[in-house]
Amino acid sequence: MKLIPLALGLSLFPASLALAASQTGYSQQDSTASVSTTLQALEEAQSKKNAQEWGLTVEEWQRYQDLIEGRRGILSPGLDPVTTLGIEARTAEERRRYAELSVKQDFQRAESELAFQREVNAAWQRIYPDILPIQTAGNTLAQGKGRLALFVRTDCKPCESKVAALLASQRPLDIYLVGSDGKDEVVRAWAKKQAIPADRVRAKTVTLNHDRGQWLKFGQGRMPVVLQQGERGWQITAF
Repeated sequence: MKLIPLALGLSLFPASLALAASQTGYSQQDSTASVSTTLQALEEAQSKKNAQEWGLTVEEWQRYQDLIEGRRGILSPGLDPVTTLGIEARTAEERRRYAELSVKQDFQRAESELAFQREVNAAWQRIYPDILPIQTAGNTLAQGKGRLALFVRTDCKPCESKVAALLASQRPLDIYLVGSDGKDEVVRAWAKKQAIPADRVRAKTVTLNHDRGQWLKFGQGRMPVVLQQGERGWQITAF
């Protein structure tokens, strides 16, 4: 058996290390490139999904991303993509497109919410026919065109007279109980004491609501107070 001279063996050892290191380097580079490619593919897929959800192209979605990372994102945080693009439209044609897209999406949203609300109303009648539904989510004031909003307290005699007068008027009415602490039983007990017609509550011509700070915002410290939506938003009315 032939023996490799020691000197030759030692000279080959660094070369083998260099080759291994070179191969390891290529392996790390390939791994990094593979991860980068995968991340890019995931980002592109997510951008495409987001764009489709809002009825936009990928290019429009990217422009929206650029806008919210800049001045518009600071001025109007949380603004939806279609409205953002519409406000920052570069041409009249773009502005019209985003306006029409916004109207279509709002219509679809409203139809879906109304359909679900009808099912919720029906569910209340099936499951809890003797319990008045209380509005605990959303803000009736935001959707109250043509309706009156009445703010009352439980320990308020003038409030009782105002409630009776407004019920007799047959006007659509949203009643907000200030100081209910979000407790449905407090609102129901008050409504029962005031003889609020249950059928009108179930039909949504009268709604019972927890006050979520709207009285402080619109009521100007008056109690009771009736609000009606006008050209300048919600204003106190002398009804």
